[in-house]
Amino acid sequence: MLYICSLNLSITMSTTPNSEEFYKKLKSQLEDMNVFPALYLYKFIVPTKNNDDKVIEVSNKFDNLGAAIKTKKSKNGKYTSLSIEVKMKSADAIINKYKEVTVIEGIISL
Repeated sequence: MLYICSLNLSITMSTTPNSEEFYKKLKSQLEDMNVFPALYLYKFIVPTKNNDDKVIEVSNKFDNLGAAIKTKKSKNGKYTSLSIEVKMKSADAIINKYKEVTVIEGIISL
């Protein structure tokens, strides 16, 4: 059976995005809440540019994973939110993907 898990990381990720302590705690929470493999829902906000460079950059990080990606521009068009649902093999795989994506300039993880 697959479960969908999404954690609200906006406060913690913005203050300690690369902290090993943060990722250790996240791994523990993910393992407590899931049976892997599991569907996981990533949520990000990126600044919108004329050609949506940041949206494409984030989407490319999930290429070949069978991810379902939904985007929505903010009311004023300055930002785009991305909801990415993807089957992940383990808590480590989820964390590795966060580390890979959070290097994108201006991204906010929720």
